[in-house]
Amino acid sequence: MPSESSFDVVSKVDRQEVDNALNQAAKEIQQRYDFKGTDAEVRWSGETILMRANSEDRVNAVLDVLQTKLVKRGVSLKVLDTSEPRQSGKEYRIEASLKEGLSQEIAKKIGKLVRDEGPKGVKTQVTGDEMRVSSKSRDDLQAVITLLKGADLDTALQFVNYR
Repeated sequence: MPSESSFDVVSKVDRQEVDNALNQAAKEIQQRYDFKGTDAEVRWSGETILMRANSEDRVNAVLDVLQTKLVKRGVSLKVLDTSEPRQSGKEYRIEASLKEGLSQEIAKKIGKLVRDEGPKGVKTQVTGDEMRVSSKSRDDLQAVITLLKGADLDTALQFVNYR
C-alpha cells in the first residue's frame, strides 16, 4: 500500500524578481523619448509601488512598462493590486501593492473546486495562508494541479513541496 503523496498550494511573490522588474522599468522610463519632460517615475514607496507622471495617459504607460517587465521576468500580473489613476496636485499617481498568501475566500474556492471537479479521494487542508492537497495516487495530484492551473482564480498559485 503506497503512502500518501501531497503538495502545497501557495501564493508567494519572488520579491527579488519584482525588484529587478521595477529597476528595469525605471531605467526604461528614464531613457525613452516619449517619457522625456513628463516627470514619469516608478519606485518603491514602503511596501507599495508608486508610479507617477504629469498626465493620466503617461502614468498608465508607466504601469504598462512595469507590467511588461514583470511578465518578462516570470512574475504573474495577478500579484499586482493596482489602484485607479488619481490626481495629486499637478501629477497623476497609481499605487500598486503585492498580494501574497491565500486568503480564506480563495482557499474555500480552491477546496470546493477540488471536491466538486477533482478526482475522488483527494483531501485538502488549509494551514494559515497555504493549502495542503493529499491523495494516495500521484496521478490524482497531477490532475488537481492541472485543474487548478486551468481555473480562473484571481490570484497567482504555485505548487510546492510535492512529495
